[in-house]
Amino acid sequence: MPHVDWPALLPQYFLGGGGLVLLTLGSLLRRRLPAWFATVFSAGAALGALGGVIWLWIRVQDPARGAFTTIADTIGIDGFSVFLSGVVAVSVLLAAVLASGTLRREGLPVEEFCVLLLLSGAGGVTMASANDLIVLFLGLEVLSIAAYVLAALDLRRGTSQEAGLKYFVLGAFASAFFLYGVALLYGATGSTKLSLVSEFLAAGGPDSNALLLGGMALLLVGLFFKVAAVPFHAWTPDVYEGSPPVAVAYMSAGVKAAGFAALLRVFNAALGANAADWQPIVYAIAALTVLAGATLAVVQSDVRRLLAYSSISHAGFILVGMEAATDAGVAGSLFYLGVYAFLALGSFAVVTIIGCGADGRQSLDAYDGLAKRSPTLAAAFTVLLLAQAGVPFTTGFWAKLEVIGASVEARSYWLAAMAMLGAVVAAFLYLRLVVRMYLTAPADDRRPAVSRSAGFVVAVCAAVTVVFGVLPGPLVELTNDATVWLGG
Repeated sequence: MPHVDWPALLPQYFLGGGGLVLLTLGSLLRRRLPAWFATVFSAGAALGALGGVIWLWIRVQDPARGAFTTIADTIGIDGFSVFLSGVVAVSVLLAAVLASGTLRREGLPVEEFCVLLLLSGAGGVTMASANDLIVLFLGLEVLSIAAYVLAALDLRRGTSQEAGLKYFVLGAFASAFFLYGVALLYGATGSTKLSLVSEFLAAGGPDSNALLLGGMALLLVGLFFKVAAVPFHAWTPDVYEGSPPVAVAYMSAGVKAAGFAALLRVFNAALGANAADWQPIVYAIAALTVLAGATLAVVQSDVRRLLAYSSISHAGFILVGMEAATDAGVAGSLFYLGVYAFLALGSFAVVTIIGCGADGRQSLDAYDGLAKRSPTLAAAFTVLLLAQAGVPFTTGFWAKLEVIGASVEARSYWLAAMAMLGAVVAAFLYLRLVVRMYLTAPADDRRPAVSRSAGFVVAVCAAVTVVFGVLPGPLVELTNDATVWLGG
C-alpha cells in the first residue's frame, strides 16, 4: 500500500468531503434544513480548506521539512501548489458568501450550487498539487464537470442551457486533446509523473523529439482551452453571458487559477528543460490573447461579455509571465492570479447587484449615473476597474509590472511591448465604464439593492485591491516563496 500523508490532503478533505456531506444532507433532510444552511456550510468548508492551506504553507516553508509528496508520489505539496490551493479556496469562500444573498433572489437552487461549487474547488486543488498527469486529468474532470453544470444551472433561461452545452462540448474536445498529449508524453519519457519527466529531460531526454513535441502541443491545446487563451477562447463570452453571475464569479477566479496551475506546473516545472521547444508557441498565444481580448472587449455593449473578453486579456498577461520560463516569470504569474481572483470576484459581485434582464443581458446603460444612485458601490467598482486597467497604487498595476518585467528580463522585448499596448487598449474600456458611472445621467433614480453578502464581497475585494496596491511587498514575497517547486 502506498504511504499516505493524510494531513497533506486537508484542502481536498474540506472541499471534496464537504461537497459530499452537503449533498447527502441536502438529499435526506432537504425540507428540515434552514435556508441559510447550504451557503454557511460551504463557506465553513472553504474556511477549513483555507486553514489547511495555511498549515501546509508553514510546513513547506520550514527549511527542515520543505516540499514533499504523498500517495505514491502522485500528489506534490510545495510552495506553488499550496499558494494556488489558497487562491482556489478563497474563490470558493467568496463565491459561497456571494451566493447566500443572490441565488434565492434569482430563484436558483442554492443547495445544488453549493455542492457543485465545493466539488469543483476540490478538483481545482487537486490540479494545483498533482505530481502525475493522470491525477491532473482526474482533477481537471472533477473541476470541469461541476463547472459545466454550474453554467447551465438556470433552467428557466435558454441562454444558460446554451452556455452549459457549449462549455461541455468544447470542454470534452479539450479533454481529449489533453489525454492524447498525456499518452504521447508517456511514450516519449516513459512516465506520467512530473518529477520523473523533469529528471528524464534534464538528463538528456529521448533520442527522438517527435513524440515529445507532439505531446507538448496537445497538452497546450487542452490547457489553453481551460484558461481561455486565443484562439481557444470562443466559448468564454457566451458562457459568461449565459451562466448565472454567481457561477461566473467563481469560474473567472477559481477555474482560471486551476487551469494556470496545471499549465505552470506541467511546462515550467516538468518540461522546463525543453522550454525552447514550447516558448515560441506560448509567445504567439500570449500576444494574441492580450491584444485580441482587449480589442474585442472595447466593442462590447453587454457588461458580462465585456468582462469575458477582459478576462481573456488578463489570461494573456499571465501567459506573458509563463513564457519567460524563469522564477521571476512564475512569481509574476502567481501574483497576477492571486490579485485577479479578487478583481474578478468583486466585479461579478457588482454585476449580481445591478441585476440582469429577463434574457440574461446587462447593457452598459444599467451603469449610467451609478455614482449618483449608489456612491459607495460606484466607488468600489471604480477601484476594481482601475486595478484591471493597471492604474498605479492598485494590485493590477503591480501584477502587470511583475509579468512585463519578467518578460523583459527574459529578453522577450516584443512580447513585453505588445503586453503594454494591450494594457493601453484595455484601459479605454475600463475608463469608459467609469465615465458612464460618474458623468452620464441615469435613466431613473432607483438605487440598486445591495445585499449584505454581495456588499461584503465587493468591500473585501476592493479593500484587498487597495491595501496590496499600496503595500505590495508581503504579496510579492509570498509569490516569490511559492516558486519553490517540488524537489527544488
